[in-house]
This record gives sequence, structure tokens and C-alpha cells, in this order.
Amino acid sequence: MAIYHCAMQVIGRSSNRRTNSAVAAAAYRSGSQIYDEWRGINEDYRRKKEVVYSEIMLPDNAPEAFKDRATLWNSVELFETRKNAQLAREIEVSLPVELDLDEHVKIIHDYCEPFRAAGMCVDFNIHQKPNNPHCHIMLTLRPLDEHGQWMPKGKFVYDLDENGERIRLPSGKWKSHKEPTVDWSEQGKAEEWRAAWADVVNRHLEMNGFTERIDHRSNADRGIEEIPTIHMGPAACAMEKKGIRTERGDINRQIKAANKLIKEIRTRINDLKDWLSALTAAMKEVIDEAKSPSLADLMVQYMELESQRVQKYSGRFRLNHSVSVFEDVKKSIDDLNADGIYTLDDLEKAIAKVKDKSYSTQQSVRKKERRMKELEKLIDQGKQYQTNLPVRKQYNAIKRQKKKEAFEEEHRPEMILWNTANRFLHANHIEPDTLPIKLKEWKDELLELTIAHNEQYEELKEIREEVDKLNAVHRQVEKVLTPAQEQQQRKKRDMDLS
Repeated sequence: MAIYHCAMQVIGRSSNRRTNSAVAAAAYRSGSQIYDEWRGINEDYRRKKEVVYSEIMLPDNAPEAFKDRATLWNSVELFETRKNAQLAREIEVSLPVELDLDEHVKIIHDYCEPFRAAGMCVDFNIHQKPNNPHCHIMLTLRPLDEHGQWMPKGKFVYDLDENGERIRLPSGKWKSHKEPTVDWSEQGKAEEWRAAWADVVNRHLEMNGFTERIDHRSNADRGIEEIPTIHMGPAACAMEKKGIRTERGDINRQIKAANKLIKEIRTRINDLKDWLSALTAAMKEVIDEAKSPSLADLMVQYMELESQRVQKYSGRFRLNHSVSVFEDVKKSIDDLNADGIYTLDDLEKAIAKVKDKSYSTQQSVRKKERRMKELEKLIDQGKQYQTNLPVRKQYNAIKRQKKKEAFEEEHRPEMILWNTANRFLHANHIEPDTLPIKLKEWKDELLELTIAHNEQYEELKEIREEVDKLNAVHRQVEKVLTPAQEQQQRKKRDMDLS
């Protein structure tokens, strides 16, 4: 079925990834060979076989030469001179498996046309993997002028005082600020583009007669109480693909199983409530309230109806069927008697009770899952801090600025990971000096929560069994009362006609 996936990232030279250049990224996404003029490297990814379609869409003022992938992205690279320059934006989207390649191309055209019309060069490549068709869309970040030349990403504007005069700083320079040339990086654009992807895909699904739909909103925005799974990370993902179970994978499996069971219980309870509400209203017309039969009486009638229904079949079949029905009814009556449920009113109270019990357990499970996610993040960042701390200490010990900069450039991945972890820990009011103690506490707490979560999962399974028992009663009682309701309705129509 169609799934929603729309991930965005900026490709830049400060990235630690292999494809930290626009040329390398374009070659990799398109499965082609491109010579990177900026770095003097030949990027060859022709071995990638999953690329099934590639195309470049250009704005009206773009040079015709930009239809060549190598020319376009080498132009981007050569125009950007800073060592940490941002080069391109990438949007990765999942394509609906219900549709074929021709429709996938149409979807990408429709989605990318607003980008092209706004002045961006669009390079998209569709990849076809088993049950995972997806597309990589690369967008340029700079606008082009009317002559097809790259324009600045921003411009400096003088700040003015209340009289409209420029403000002079103590240094003698005029106070100013930088304003972007285009609004492509404004806050809110990402959400706008994410919503647009869902709209385009849903429109094409509808045009092709499919009822499936995707939604860009989060579970919380959609009113869904499910807890998202935790971030696996490349190392854990690689191990799981090889069949090696990981701690994070186990937690995700727990969360998924609990979410599925909670959803199932909630649906069954709501169905029971709706059925009982309709039944209570119908009972007033069908059976005299003073002579309202017990649930046991109704289920005995159910046995009689089942016996009449199979009269046309062989004796052996009737015998086997009667034994099976008798065992089902006996079990239902025994379960009801054990729980003190004798009438429809008792059944209504039992449904309300199991609903309250289910809600209480669900809330407890949700609380544990949220804390488990928090602890995984704390443990992950704590480990990153400790692992990369020696590199940071070496950096701090260097006195000369040039050596400092060279060391930082050489150890950029470790420095970035340490800085990220350091900011995260301080944001959570955690002093690095206490980290070894905290890591042990977090791991112990995570283990306790995992055990408690498993126990409550078993409680949810017991609740489902209770709901199953009530559903069995529902099925048997409904089979008795439905003919009675129909007979009463026929009598009422006959009286109205006479």
C-alpha cells in the first residue's frame, strides 16, 4: 500500500558523508559517471542498477547547457567558493507501489513543476527497489538572473533608525543585515512542500481508481495516539538487515506490537459499545422490558436457532455442529457467570469496565514508551560525548590558531558529534562530569522499563481475551435478536398499512 515518506536535507561541503558535493550526489542518485571539476575527482556510480528514470527540469531563464547533469552541478560547485558552502537541497520521496513507472514520472513532474516555475533547477532520479520505489529530487539553492547567471543567495541591507537614516556603528561602519534573495529556505517551506507531496500523490491515486491515501501530518496532529518507533541509526539498521537483533530493534518491535494490540482492542471495544447501544434501543420495541430474558436464555435460543439452521445437512454434520455450538455457548455462559454478568445491563457495565481497564493500561504503556525513547536518546548522545571527548581535549590543548583549524578540519566528524552531544546534554541540564554515573542510571532504568513494558504487553493480551469473550456473547445474542427485531418491524409496517 502507499506510504508517506518525504525527507529533506541540504547537501553541503561541511557534510561528513561521502556525497558531500553536488557532483558526487548527482552522480550517485543518477547512477552515472561525472567528473568533479572542483575536487578533481571522477565520480563513477554506473554500477547502480536500480535507477530506472532520470530527468532535469529547468526554469525558463536557465542555460540550455544545464540539461547536461555534469554541466549543471559543476557550475554549482565552481560558483561556490566557501569550504562550508551549501550546494543543493535534496527531497527524497516514496512512490506509491500501486502505480507504475509512467504514473510515477507524472507524479514527480506535477510535484516538481512549482519548484521549476519558482526558478530552481530540478534533477530527479527514480529508483526501483523491491517494494520500495522512490525518487531523489535535487534542487539548486541560488536563483538565476534573466541571462542565466547565478545570483547571490542574499544581499546586505542597511538598518535604518526611526527617521529613516542609516545607523553608524562605533567601528565607523554602517549597521546592516543580510536578507535572502529568494524565500526557498524560509521557515515553513518544508512543511508546505511535505503537504504538497501528499496532495499530489493522493490526486494521482484517486485518478487511477485507488482508495488508498497518504497523510503528511504527524500521529499527534492526526489524533493518533501511537508512539513512533525510535531512530535506529545506520549501524543498528545494518545489523538488523543481517538478521542480528539489536537493543534498538527489540524496543521498536515492542512498540510496534503494543501499538497494534492497543489499536485492535480499541476498535473491538468501540464496536461492542456501538452494537450494545443499538441493541438497547431495539430491545424496547422487540421485548417487553418486564419480561426481558437473561443472556443465558438468549444463548439457549441461539443454540435452538443453530439447530434449525442445519436441519438440511447430514446427521453427522448436525451432531458435530451441535456439539461445537454447545461448547461455545457453555463457555460463554461460564465466563459470564464467573464475571457476574447475567443481563444486558450487566454486559454494558462489563464493557465499560474493560474499556476503563484498557485505557488505564494503554496510558501506562504510552508513558513507558515515551520514557524509553528519551533514555535511548540520552544514552546515545552520552556515548557520543564520551567517545569523542579525547579528540575535543586534544583540540583544546592546541594553542596556535592555524594548527587548531587544521586539526578541526582533519577531525571534523568527531568534532561535530561531540558538539552535538554537548549541546544536547546541556539542553537537558546534564553536567558532563556526572555522565558516567548518569549512563549507568539510564541503562538500568531502560532495562527496568523494558521488563515492565513486556509485562504490560501481557496485560494487554489478557484484556484482548476479555474483549474476545464479550464478542462471543455479542455474536450469539445478535443472532437471536436480529430475527425478532425484523419480525417486530414487519408487524409494525403491517399495522401502519392497515
